[in-house]
Amino acid sequence: MNKEFCPLCYSSKIEFLVSKKVYKHKRDFMFCINCELVFVPEKFHLSKQEQINRYLQHNNNPYDSEYRKFLSKIIEPLIDKIIPGAKGLDYGSGPGPTLSLMLDELGYSVNIYDIYFSEDDSVLTFSYDFITCSETAEHFVSPREEFDKLDKMLKNNGILVIMTSMLDSKDNFKDWYYNRDPTHLSFYTKNTMIWISNKYNYEISFYGSNVILFKKNISVN
Repeated sequence: MNKEFCPLCYSSKIEFLVSKKVYKHKRDFMFCINCELVFVPEKFHLSKQEQINRYLQHNNNPYDSEYRKFLSKIIEPLIDKIIPGAKGLDYGSGPGPTLSLMLDELGYSVNIYDIYFSEDDSVLTFSYDFITCSETAEHFVSPREEFDKLDKMLKNNGILVIMTSMLDSKDNFKDWYYNRDPTHLSFYTKNTMIWISNKYNYEISFYGSNVILFKKNISVN
């Protein structure tokens, strides 16, 4: 998709938002007037190896109590919506899969997928009762393609739960901490998430400042 278009809604109604240096990398950020996605044009993206090196710096230990406490913010609203024994996918499981382990301990069967650390495409051929996507959506290069993929794997009445920090206003973007990570490429407002819910015919619920739960209705397309 030509980067004159928003990589989520494909609108051409985009505008330059800000340019800033992130660590050693200067990046431009664009704002979509239609769906309010803020995104980094592809020419400013890190290489694959640079991204992997950055991810490996994250302290995502599956036995770290503070990390588990952080992930419980996505688990608590999810388990209220799914039945015992539901089958799920943790999409973007990272170098130290933890969410899947925590859900397994609660009796759920969870596959994992990560483009860099667990690239088993066979798990993408199944349908799931729920899909978790924790601290991953901000790394999406092509969010429309990713959400299309997630939607195809999600069963009717299934749950997609996203954890990502949301921007409250584009006017606050320049000083927002979340854009300081050079692997963060896509940034969402609440209105962006509402656009996603309308696009895919999802019911949407917000939990706190960074958890979004979508329930898939029977497709009307």
